Amino acid sequence: MGKYRFRLQKLLDIRIDKEEESKREFQQAKRESLNVKEKLDLLKANYEKYNNMSNFKSVIEQKITHKYLKALVYSIDKAKIELKDKEKVVEMKRNELRKRQIDRKTVDIIKEKQETAFIKEQNRIEQKANDEFALYGFIRNVQNT
Repeated sequence: MGKYRFRLQKLLDIRIDKEEESKREFQQAKRESLNVKEKLDLLKANYEKYNNMSNFKSVIEQKITHKYLKALVYSIDKAKIELKDKEKVVEMKRNELRKRQIDRKTVDIIKEKQETAFIKEQNRIEQKANDEFALYGFIRNVQNT
């Protein structure tokens, strides 16, 4: 019985490599998005911590806190914009990954179908040879008796 050789194996290998690359890019984009989200959460927590001005006794402390809160608000706004941008990148990478998975699966399905057809053909040839051997054996037994 012969060994099956897929003629599009190089194409399948290339598509598998591209899918793996796309997975890495998606994971990297997801990590960056999570880092920005953690940064945003930390900024919001700091804002909540210092937002209550009644905790501070002197006017100087209140002014310093007010400036710090303004800086926090600016940083929070910047972080929100950055998070939206990162989420867009994550979504783009997710779509790219889906497309590459579909491309790979398409070639993989072709390979499976061709391999199944090859195995069926090999089994048919083997069965035909076995039937011929059985027929020759039967004819010899009939002639010898």
